Order: sequence, then structure tokens, then C-alpha cells
Amino acid sequence: MIPLGKPIEQILGIGALLLLSIGCAIVLWPFLSALLWAAVICYSTWPIYTWFERTLGGHRGLAAALMTLSVALVLVAPFAIMVATLADSISSLITAATRVLDQGPPAPPHWVAGLPVVGESLAAYWERLAHNAPAFMIELKKLIGPATDIAVASGAVLGVGLLELGLSVFIAYFFYRHGRQMAAYVRGSAERIAGPRARRLLTVVGVTVQGVVYGLIGTALVQALLAGIGFWIAGVPQALLLGFLTFVLSFVPAGPPLVWGSVALWLFAQGAVWWGIFVAAWGLLLVSSIDNVLRPYLLTKSNSLPVVLGLFGFLGGILAFGFIGVFLGPTLLAVGYSLFLEWHAAEVKDRRHSKSEPPDAA
Repeated sequence: MIPLGKPIEQILGIGALLLLSIGCAIVLWPFLSALLWAAVICYSTWPIYTWFERTLGGHRGLAAALMTLSVALVLVAPFAIMVATLADSISSLITAATRVLDQGPPAPPHWVAGLPVVGESLAAYWERLAHNAPAFMIELKKLIGPATDIAVASGAVLGVGLLELGLSVFIAYFFYRHGRQMAAYVRGSAERIAGPRARRLLTVVGVTVQGVVYGLIGTALVQALLAGIGFWIAGVPQALLLGFLTFVLSFVPAGPPLVWGSVALWLFAQGAVWWGIFVAAWGLLLVSSIDNVLRPYLLTKSNSLPVVLGLFGFLGGILAFGFIGVFLGPTLLAVGYSLFLEWHAAEVKDRRHSKSEPPDAA
């Protein structure tokens, strides 16, 4: 028998390690988004966990459990309530559509004819439908079908996202409990790969993650909460869903004004002028001002993500990871952007240093 040479043994060992790595990646791939978001949650809330740990006399398990419960109450519970509200809204939409089909359409309000440019033609079209039941049935079915499909699809996406969010919070418990050991592994691996710059790069990543979580996601949550409270005070129906829509659109430039501005216009159209003024003032002075005050303050220590990258992170995160991508997409892009700026600054510094060095003496 001809013995295998050492190079062949190394190749076989590398091949086996590569196959094992691929197998592990395939197994963990369905949980990738939950794992990444759990790591982000754990790192950004680690100071609060250490306070729990000190208060409980160093009991890591109990501190991790209380911290996980707190995160679940802040992140998971509001979205669970919102998903249930969306399900009720779909039922109400179907009930209202059925009632309209049975009773027929009402006459157009007087303010419709007063709309600029399209008011008279829209009122005439509405009148024709009100007196022509078959045509009205056809037009209404065109709207009910897509609206119901969109609502059901949105509910499904949010339901799956809620499960992933709950899974990430569950994973975060183990990250809290074994966080120090895992951080040591990450530092050791980073130093073997990046060398002396590893600590600086890890610091950049950590500051960026905290900046995004507090500056972008935290600001979005505060805006959604304030918007929902304002809508509830004004008696606007589906205030919770409108608050969630404010949260989603807060990642888009000038997104929240689209929500509270539309609600204010709707109140004006309903004749509730003072409530419309209240919603407009509430949105302008509280909801939108948060974006100009709180977000810059929380992002002072990290590189501010450009608007276009923030939009790409929001949209791309949803396409790649589903609902949880709303949180994960901007975070990943912000980390990549910060690492790129750090690499560029290091390159410029090295070039200046090399130019400033005197030539070797002959």
C-alpha cells in the first residue's frame, strides 16, 4: 500500500472542514436573521443586563431571564398586539364591505363636489354608482379583492416576523448568559484575522450598532408611540395600526408626516377641524421634531448612515429577512458603512505616514 503524502492529508482535512462548515451553515441558515438580531439586542442592551446582574448578586441565569422578559415586553408585546389588531381590522373590512353590498352605496358627501379640479366629476361618478347597483357591485369587487389580499398578506408577513422576533429574544437569553465567553471568542478570532487593528474595528462595530439601535430604531419607536397617542386622543380609528405605520415609514425620508398629515386631512374632510389642527400640531411639534432632536443626539458617537443607504437598508432588509429586516437591514448597512470609512481613513493615514518618512540614507 502506498502511504498518503502529507499534502494530500492536508487537502482532505481542509475539504472535510469545508464540508462541515457548509453543513453547519445550511442548518443555521433559517435562523440567521434571528441570530443576528439577537446579537444586536444583546450587545446594545448589555449595560442594562450588567445592572440586573449586579442587583441580583451575580446570578447570571436570573439576570438573563429578567432581561429577556424586559426585551420581550418592549419589542415583542407591542407587535403581538398590533398583529391581533390587524386581524380584527381585516374582519371589520369584510363586514363593512358586506354591509355596503347589502345596503348599496350612500350618496356622496357635499365636500366631494368642492374638491379642486376633480370634485365635480368625482361627485357625478359617485352619484351614477349610487343609482346603478350592478355597476357599483363590479367596481366594489375590484377594490375589495386586492385590499383583502394585501391585508391578509401583510398579516402573514407580520405573523412570521413576530415569530422570528420572539425567537431572537429567546436566543438573546443565552447570549446574555454566556455573553462574556462569546465576546472573548470574537475578540480572539478578530485578532487572528485582522491583527492589531482588530480592537479598533470591534469598537467601531459596537459603537455603530448602539448608534443604529438607539438612534434609528429607538427614534422610530418613540415616534410611533407619540403618533399613536396623538391619534388615540383625537379619536382616530385604528390608532394602533397608524402608529405602527408611522414606525415603518420613519425609516423613509419624510415618512411620518405622510401619516399624520393624511390623518389631519381626513379629520378636516370629516368636519373635525379642531381635531385636524390638533393632529397636525401634534405631528409637527412632537412626532417629527423627535427626528431632528433625539436622533442626532443618539448618533453623535457613530457615523450617520446616509439617507439613501438607510432607505436601502430598510427596503433590502425587508426583502432579505422579512419583517425582522426592518431592524436588521439598517443595522447591517450601518456597520458595513462604518467599517468602510474606518478602512478608508486607515489607508489615507498609512499613505500620509509613508510620504512623511525620510528616504533611507545611501
